[in-house]
Amino acid sequence: MILSTEPLHIILLALLLSAAFIQGWYWLRYYRAAARGPKGRKEVQHELPPLSVVICARNEADNLKMFLPSVLEQDYPLYEVVVVNDCSEDSTSDVLGEMLKQYPHLKVSMIQKDPGFTHTKKLAMLIGIKAAKNDLLVFTDADCRPASPFWLREVAAAAAGDADIIIGYGAYMPNTGVLNRYIRYETMFTAMQYFGMAMAGVPYMGVGRNLAYRRSFFFEKGGFGPHNHIMSGDDDLFVNRNATPDNVSLMLSHDSFTLSVAEKSIASWVKQKRRHFLAAPYYKQKDKARLFLEPLSRVVWYGLLVTLALMTAFWPAVVTVALARLVMRSIILKRASATFNEPGLWFNSLFFDILAPLINGVLYLTATGRRRRMKTWK
Repeated sequence: MILSTEPLHIILLALLLSAAFIQGWYWLRYYRAAARGPKGRKEVQHELPPLSVVICARNEADNLKMFLPSVLEQDYPLYEVVVVNDCSEDSTSDVLGEMLKQYPHLKVSMIQKDPGFTHTKKLAMLIGIKAAKNDLLVFTDADCRPASPFWLREVAAAAAGDADIIIGYGAYMPNTGVLNRYIRYETMFTAMQYFGMAMAGVPYMGVGRNLAYRRSFFFEKGGFGPHNHIMSGDDDLFVNRNATPDNVSLMLSHDSFTLSVAEKSIASWVKQKRRHFLAAPYYKQKDKARLFLEPLSRVVWYGLLVTLALMTAFWPAVVTVALARLVMRSIILKRASATFNEPGLWFNSLFFDILAPLINGVLYLTATGRRRRMKTWK
């Protein structure tokens, strides 16, 4: 058989080693940096600045009732919370009306539904940004809660100095089932990417569940600019377009995290992922290349690993490289699980590591075909 010829064995081994080198570069250059990130609380050494929390809500009555109090009751001296009620058809208005009586630092803006006009989340965010009276803006979602009452203090500490953009970690709450574990693993792994790359001087994204930037910086950069018409990307595309190695600050202490409710069904999770992928084509070319190379090398790695194992070619070298990669990523993932407060996920990582690039590839390709049909942000 042609597959058993020695020259082909050498070519396949060379490709395997190349894929292993690329994997090692990403894990040791980027992911290890995020896994070793600082976990202690930062203390602000000067007067705490006033800030504004902006939340966009559409049909989020139950979530607002459950999670908004944890935002409104932060241990922070001077802040406001601006909630934009975006065309809600449930009891969101009633819930917010009751909270306005209890919390004087809550402010509500309303967008009325217009059957002849649809808009992206960016319009709701723009209304919230304009309604905010403070320069330091903090963003989260209606289905999120801060992991601690010191969340805003962490934002203020990260914003000290010249930082215009503050990137935080938006985790998902643990629940039973494989889907929940996969969502949490993928969220942590994505955070290892964007935190690690930001630490290496190439920031490329943040998540709207836990993000902050200055109001003056937002308008100086033209707001959402050329991405204003895109249904998604109100968070990652703004960071991708405007972040530099010098204007980004990171939050990695456990007190700085936010916690969100993970999708409970595969169908709703697939819809969410496809919506997120709509922004991917608009990333800078160098960021797209960097993000594409790692999962591609992973697919090549596993494919060639199985092929060479079946051919029993160069098995001592193959086993040695495979074990080295396994030990490297297990150590880094174990450390990352502690940094991102996601205990136990590293144990499931081998199976998810194989599965993730295939799932994301399919969802990305199918999202591209649905771009024109997506009419609302939620």
